[in-house]
Amino acid sequence: MTTVTRPTARKAALTVTDAAAERIAALLAQRGQPSAGLRLSTPQKGCSGFSYAVDYVDTPNPMDEVVETPGGRLYIDFTALLKVIGSQMDWKDDVFTSGFVFTNPNETGRCGCGESFTV
Repeated sequence: MTTVTRPTARKAALTVTDAAAERIAALLAQRGQPSAGLRLSTPQKGCSGFSYAVDYVDTPNPMDEVVETPGGRLYIDFTALLKVIGSQMDWKDDVFTSGFVFTNPNETGRCGCGESFTV
């Protein structure tokens, strides 16, 4: 007898709130040229070590993790994946600032201004 196992759905590397998905859709729509999606990376920057960066993706890197959102594809740079796994990506827009905000359980510290983090 042959047993067939079906792959189970894998949990996304990070969750994206409705507000963030709407912002992803808006960014992709207003770009004016086709995009594969957006890429989240964590370049070395700031006094704590890393920062979050979101950029357009023209050619996906096959090593990146892909998160399908209602707003479009979010690619997570393969070098950032372990730093952000389990995080939540949100969009905040208020009187003082607007931008993507990350709630990351892997962070062990942040700089005083909140622009960079440590894992």
